[in-house]
Amino acid sequence: MSEQAVTAPIRVFLVDDQQMVRAGFRMLVESQDDMVVVGEAGDGGQALERLAVTAADVVLMDVRMPRLDGVEATRRLLAVPGAPRVIVLTTFDLDEHAFAAIRAGASAFLLKDAAPPDLLGAIRSVVAGDAVVAPSTTRRLLDHFAALPDPGVPAVADARVELLTEREVEVLTLIARGRTNTEIAVELVVAETTVKTHVGRILAKTGSRDRVQLVVLGYQSGLVAP
Repeated sequence: MSEQAVTAPIRVFLVDDQQMVRAGFRMLVESQDDMVVVGEAGDGGQALERLAVTAADVVLMDVRMPRLDGVEATRRLLAVPGAPRVIVLTTFDLDEHAFAAIRAGASAFLLKDAAPPDLLGAIRSVVAGDAVVAPSTTRRLLDHFAALPDPGVPAVADARVELLTEREVEVLTLIARGRTNTEIAVELVVAETTVKTHVGRILAKTGSRDRVQLVVLGYQSGLVAP
């Protein structure tokens, strides 16, 4: 008897203090055959309580909420082993709270008025571990770090970076500069599959959740100077 592989739907948890916003996201997510909403909460504190007893793959997290905001909720949630990935949602294009959430471990951030395909694509991407969100979003993240004052931190100051080989440091540096795998392959004159292997090893060695976290590491460690 042949067995047919069945892919479980992506479990999405919604966190927003506006019920109408949550209802809109629920309708969008549940219109997809490969996704299901497993729960929702009106603030960060309620989200932590419910996620403690609800299995989820991705959390859509609003940033500005009463009681406990999305930044602190993200930080506490991701401190638990096996936590779901977090996509931070913000109303403002250059929201300092959104960047703080990225530093706290969120895999990506999107504007609340992002086109439905962008949001759905982001959910699928972070589940796959790619965190390949809209280029404009990644660009804003890079621009934000580039605008920071130079802290004077020398390159390879982070212990996690010291675990990497010379070639892996090269790849991490290019990731932090916003290069795609294809662009990195061209610049280093290697196959794209080789780049993907390096990226996987870098993620494992540094304990990073995804590519966005590698961008943050590249800047914080001094590999890429503002």
